[in-house]
Amino acid sequence: MKPVLIVRTGRAPDVISARHGDFPRWFQLGLRLKSPRIRVVDVEHGDALPPPSECAGAVITGSASMVTERLPWSERTAGWIRAAMDVDLPMLGVCYGHQLMSHALGGRVDYLPGGREMGTVKLSTHAHAAGDPLGGVLPDTFNAHATHEQSVLELPPGAVTIAWSDRDPNHLVRYGKHAVSTQFHPEFSAEVMRAYIRRKHDVLRDEGHEPEALLAAVTATPVATSLLRGFVREHLGMAREPSPA
Repeated sequence: MKPVLIVRTGRAPDVISARHGDFPRWFQLGLRLKSPRIRVVDVEHGDALPPPSECAGAVITGSASMVTERLPWSERTAGWIRAAMDVDLPMLGVCYGHQLMSHALGGRVDYLPGGREMGTVKLSTHAHAAGDPLGGVLPDTFNAHATHEQSVLELPPGAVTIAWSDRDPNHLVRYGKHAVSTQFHPEFSAEVMRAYIRRKHDVLRDEGHEPEALLAAVTATPVATSLLRGFVREHLGMAREPSPA
């Protein structure tokens, strides 16, 4: 059986991972796939990616790095994304993975005008989302967790935005039949989102945000989280499994 890759482009801060776990675990829980179906490839630390033809699909994680740094491991992964698109591999990029997919396919990534977007944000869906395999089940508005400084400022040719926030017009993007990405974090729980805000408390305050207000506004995001299961169902063709222990 071909594996579903979790392409690890970074890791949660130690203070968060020590208590809450890290990206691979969060994604496995959200996707509801058993361990034998998952293969973690740590590209940030030099792991080589297998040929796309040897994979069932790929999820590309977030990172503390910036796509605009064009780090060697990141650019190699961008090349792999282009090759994966050529064979129509199911892919889901999240945060850094979202930006890297757009960069790889010809979009423009840079710092979000007005500074970072962080906390539970309200997203709105476009009317054309009704015809999308994932967007078609989304309500007109839904909550999602976000933490990012850079964003997709210009989409690649042929890409379509499905959902947006007041700050970022490209929060959920469709690139092809089986390739989508989210600027928000569907794998985050409310507690993980709060942990990220607490860690950035002083930085947020210095930037003119109100950390206490952001913490108070954090709420559950079941619709955003359901997109992980939707990706498995609609693009990987796998039946939903019980959550891994």
